[in-house]
Amino acid sequence: MTFSLPQLKYDPTTFRDFVSPQTFACHHEKHHAAYISNTNQLIKGSDYENKSLLEIVMTSSGPLFNNAAQAWNHEFYFNCLTPQPSAMPAQLKGLLEANFGSVDAFMEKFSAAAVNNFGSGWTWLMQTGPNKLKIFSTSNAANPMVDGFNPVLTVDVWEHAYYLDFQNRRADYVKAFLAHVDWDFVTSCLK
Repeated sequence: MTFSLPQLKYDPTTFRDFVSPQTFACHHEKHHAAYISNTNQLIKGSDYENKSLLEIVMTSSGPLFNNAAQAWNHEFYFNCLTPQPSAMPAQLKGLLEANFGSVDAFMEKFSAAAVNNFGSGWTWLMQTGPNKLKIFSTSNAANPMVDGFNPVLTVDVWEHAYYLDFQNRRADYVKAFLAHVDWDFVTSCLK
């Protein structure tokens, strides 16, 4: 199986107060594309050649895991975004309130975790059981789904995701990210 760069579901030039088209181009067309290209090279002639990207992430290690997981993480991240935010569905709102006390409390905890995630990595909202949500921060390519948890939201806190526009102001990037979350997509990821 050969993987290809997924098309974005939106026009990146329509994000007026998030990241620039230049950042989207660098992040999606260079970084994301490189992880996919590297994954394709690494699976050639291996037992992973006919597996899905998810299967590779769940069963590989080393350089193959790093590249396949980064490809998967990036696709998920880009799917979490929308240029035109809409109201949060009641199902998700209720779960956030049940797990964090309020939507605002969730936003504060998620933001703090992302801002304080040391170095390069990801901050996740994961479903850890029926009606159970938890925030995780991971380094590099790590994804808590390999531990059996279901991802519902992620923010990329590698510097390539925001540095052209926000420089070292990660908190401003995370705030802008949360203003552009596709809450319908997040809700669709719940099990």
